[in-house]
Order: sequence, then C-alpha cells, then structure tokens
Amino acid sequence: MVRQPRPRLRILLGPDIALGPGKADLLDAVIQTGSISAAARAMGMSYRRAWQLVDTMNSCFRQPLVETATGGQGGGGARVTDFGLDVLGRYRAMERKAAAAVAAEMRQLSLLLVK
Repeated sequence: MVRQPRPRLRILLGPDIALGPGKADLLDAVIQTGSISAAARAMGMSYRRAWQLVDTMNSCFRQPLVETATGGQGGGGARVTDFGLDVLGRYRAMERKAAAAVAAEMRQLSLLLVK
C-alpha cells in the first residue's frame, strides 16, 4: 500500500480540538449508525472515547452537534443535529479547499518523504 501524504485540518478552541478529521469521521459514523456506541465500534474505538469526543464537540460549539436519546423500549440512540450537519458540511468544504490550496506544495513535499 502506497502512503500518500495529505494535510489535516484541525479547528482549535483554546486547548481543545473543536473539530478535526477524527471527530468529523465520528459524526459521519453517527449519521450512518444512529448511535454513538455503534459508531465507536465501526471506527474501532471505545464507547468512552467516542463519548468524550462528542462531549468536547458539543461543548465547543454554540449548539450541540450530537443529541442523544436515553434507552427504553425502543432503545437509545444518537443523531447529528441540523446544526451539526451544517458544521460538518462546512468543515468538509474547508478540508477540500485546504487540500487544493497546498496541492502543489504537497506534491513537492511528497518527493522528500520515504515511500
């Protein structure tokens, strides 16, 4: 497998990473699975770690990105809010723009990396 270098965008808020590639992937997984625990399993991380990431995201933004429902007869679950979908869409657009902006430099840098 050939490793391709790529830039990674992180949005910092003080000491916290409000949003980055892993958190964006977690939001995508919650969208797909409807559950933080199922999203965590799909990503190969613990539920505790996924919950910590969701909690950090929710505390860094003006509105929650993920809402949870407690278990019961129908079971619990989670959903990415409309606000969260907007934030995720903006972040993915920023990733694309950042990658395009540094594409020439990344090609040159990749020549200097071990393959």
